[in-house]
Amino acid sequence: MKSLKKYMFNKTGHFGQYGGRYIPELLIPIMEELETTFYEAIKDSSFKTELNNLYKNYSGRPTPLYFCENLTKKLGGAKIFLKNEGLNHTGAHKINHCLGQALIAKRVGKKRVIAETGAGQHGLATATVCAKFGLDCVIYMGTKDYKRQLPNVFYMERLGAKVVPVKDGGQILRDAINAALKDLISNPKDTHYLLGTVCGPHPYPAMNAYFQSIIGKEVRKEIKPDYLIACVGGGSNAMGLFCDFLDDKDVKMIGVEAGGKGIYETETKCDHAARFQTGKPGVAEGFKSYFLQNKDGQLKETSSISAGLDYSGVGPQIAYLKDIGRINMTYSLDKDVLSAYEMLAKTEGIFAALESCHALAETMKLAPKLDKDKIIVFNCSGRGDKDLFIVSEKFNFNIYENDTCGRRISRHDRM
Repeated sequence: MKSLKKYMFNKTGHFGQYGGRYIPELLIPIMEELETTFYEAIKDSSFKTELNNLYKNYSGRPTPLYFCENLTKKLGGAKIFLKNEGLNHTGAHKINHCLGQALIAKRVGKKRVIAETGAGQHGLATATVCAKFGLDCVIYMGTKDYKRQLPNVFYMERLGAKVVPVKDGGQILRDAINAALKDLISNPKDTHYLLGTVCGPHPYPAMNAYFQSIIGKEVRKEIKPDYLIACVGGGSNAMGLFCDFLDDKDVKMIGVEAGGKGIYETETKCDHAARFQTGKPGVAEGFKSYFLQNKDGQLKETSSISAGLDYSGVGPQIAYLKDIGRINMTYSLDKDVLSAYEMLAKTEGIFAALESCHALAETMKLAPKLDKDKIIVFNCSGRGDKDLFIVSEKFNFNIYENDTCGRRISRHDRM
């Protein structure tokens, strides 16, 4: 039987029927150069030494594997461990593949980097590595996400990045990806597209899964889990946690999509972003996978409290692993995500990103059903600072209000 772990990094770019490279002819030489450079680099000891040095001394790896003792006692059942990717430099797992891709871009002599972002964590990490390596940086961000993730927009701009709000379509992650691809077509020579998850044309899924696999490798060094749980938007943090354990048949894996307001939809819009609930296989944005799409193959607009999971497609490796039964897929509703956010804060003093709280919500459902000797590791893929404006509104805490003249002021100024 083939090694699933090795298969996730295979050079064909196909995972069963999924993956591939469905792109305009103009982009094929760019992707071929990127593919060749990546596979050569990961066999180069000097490249791996430089990357590991950056992980340790710049990003701050290894990240802690933290035992949630209070939460475990409160829920009863299995022991709950949190892989705290939020303690990475820039506050999320995204820095893992951004550092890797920045070194690849340097290796091929690129001077300009573009990226898409939803929650802003990938955009922030991209802007950070560009500042470090002296690369021009442009970040595309759906206008809806731009407005609800303003703290990260502020930080990206301070780092020297140009943040471009995308007003097309639903003004979310899908539309930012389309804008970035258009930019790459217009600027193929000097630009590297630092795609932010395990989606897109080959070699991006394999490449980002490789750079993110450091997460699971670190977990393995500390503990043998019975369950691994991660949220799934495109799938980068999930693949990072799962990869190193794919050949361990006794380790169960659960991916958690965004259930939004519920699994309801029309011909053009969804109240969720749960691709495996109502989606179907198709080709979009350069690869084949599951997508939320109408009968004509047009992508539907999605909805989630978390900007990072608000995407109509999913990574091809995730689709393949789900189809063969290696991972189970479920979803968490917005209301359960908020409850999980508050529970973790009050029991462990940790504010997790809303994306990560999807995994936490599933963990909280599962733990009480398991024996106390079982171990669950969930990936806290990011910290919750970026979600201040979203959660403050949901918990009826108005950071800003209008004074008697209609001017917007902070509660602090009112006191």
